[in-house]
Amino acid sequence: MEQIVQADVAAFGTGRAEMANAMIEQSGLRAPADRIRGRAAGINPSGRYEPVSRHVFDDGWESLEELPPFKTEVQVERPRTIITRNTSPDISFDRSINPYRGCEHGCVYCFARPTHAFMGLSPGLDFEAKLFAKPDAARLLDKELSKQGYTPRTIAIGTNTDPYQPVEKQYRIMREILEVLEARGHPVGIVTKSALVTRDIDILARMAERGLAKVALSVTTLDRKLARTMEPRAATPTKRLETIKQLSEAGIPASVMVAPIIPGLNDQEIERILDSARAAGAREAGYVVLRLPLEVAPIFKDWLLRHYPDRYRHVMSLIRSMRDGKDYDSEWGKRMKGAGPYAWQIGRRFEIAAKKLGLNTQRMTLRTDQFVAGKQSEQLMLL
Repeated sequence: MEQIVQADVAAFGTGRAEMANAMIEQSGLRAPADRIRGRAAGINPSGRYEPVSRHVFDDGWESLEELPPFKTEVQVERPRTIITRNTSPDISFDRSINPYRGCEHGCVYCFARPTHAFMGLSPGLDFEAKLFAKPDAARLLDKELSKQGYTPRTIAIGTNTDPYQPVEKQYRIMREILEVLEARGHPVGIVTKSALVTRDIDILARMAERGLAKVALSVTTLDRKLARTMEPRAATPTKRLETIKQLSEAGIPASVMVAPIIPGLNDQEIERILDSARAAGAREAGYVVLRLPLEVAPIFKDWLLRHYPDRYRHVMSLIRSMRDGKDYDSEWGKRMKGAGPYAWQIGRRFEIAAKKLGLNTQRMTLRTDQFVAGKQSEQLMLL
C-alpha cells in the first residue's frame, strides 16, 4: 500500500509521526474510529489478488455517516480435507488443523492475516470481522485418520488462527475435534490466547493422563492497556495466566509462548511474563519475534502510528535491525527469531530467564503408540 509506504518515509523524515498520520487520514485508507471500536486493524485494504483497490472518502453527500460499524459475520466453509501438512524445517510439527479461517481476536500482528486474500477479502478489518467456520471438521478428521497407512504424529491446532476464538462458544467445532482425537488415541498440541480452552478440561485431562495432549497459552504482554489495543478481543493477560494455572492443576501440561516479542514495545516484559507463567504452573516456554509478512506490515505500521506515534521510529528501527534492514525476512531459520545483535540479545535474555526459573528442563514428547486405526465412526459418517 503506497500510502503507508509514504507515511513511513514521512515518519522518519522531518514530518515525523504527526505528518505520517495526517497522510494516512487524507488518503481515505483509514476507517473512522466509530466503525472500528473493539478492532485492532484501522485499515481494510483490498486483497493483493484483487484487480481494484478501494478507498473511503467523503464525496460531499454525507454518506460516510451511514456506514455501520464492522460486525462479526460467520460463513460456513466446506473443505474436502481438514489436516494441513507442511515441510517447513524450522517448526516442530508437520500437520495442523484450523477449525476457523479469520480470527475475531483481531491481533494486529497476526501473521495469518494475509491468508484472507485467498478468499477475496482484506487481511485488515475483514480478517477480524468476516470469519469462516468448518463444522464438518470432526467428520473429516475421523475420515482422514481412518485411511489405510496413516501414521500418527502430533497435530498442532492454533498455529494459524485461534481455535478458541469467541465464535467457538457457538460452533463447538474444537470440542468435536478433541472428541475424535481422544477416541482415536491421537496426540494434539494446542496454542491459544483464550480462556475458553478450560471448557474442554475434561477431555484434555483424560488425554493428558495418557500422554496425548498439551496446551500453550500465548502471553504477549502483562500490560492490560497494551493488550486491549493490540489484541482487543482476546482474553486479558491475567485471565491467560489463570488459564495456565487451571490447566496445570488439572494435570494438563501447560506452557507459555512469549509471542510476538516486539522490540521497543513489549520486549522489556520477557522476564516478567516468564516469571508469572512459571508461578501459574507453566513447565515449558518459547518465544517468537514479530513477523510482518505481506499485508501485515502496513496494518501494523498504521496501528503503531495511531496508538504509539512517539515510539514509531524506535520500534520500526529495531525491527529492521533484526531483519537486515527490511520489515520482514521469510528465510527459514531467521523468520521466527530474527538476526543481528538485538535479536541475539532477546534470545539470550529469554534463555537466561527460562533457565533461572527451571523452564524447559524437560521437553514433553506426546505419545503416538496409542493410536487406534480402523474404519470411520458410523456416528460421524452420518453428520
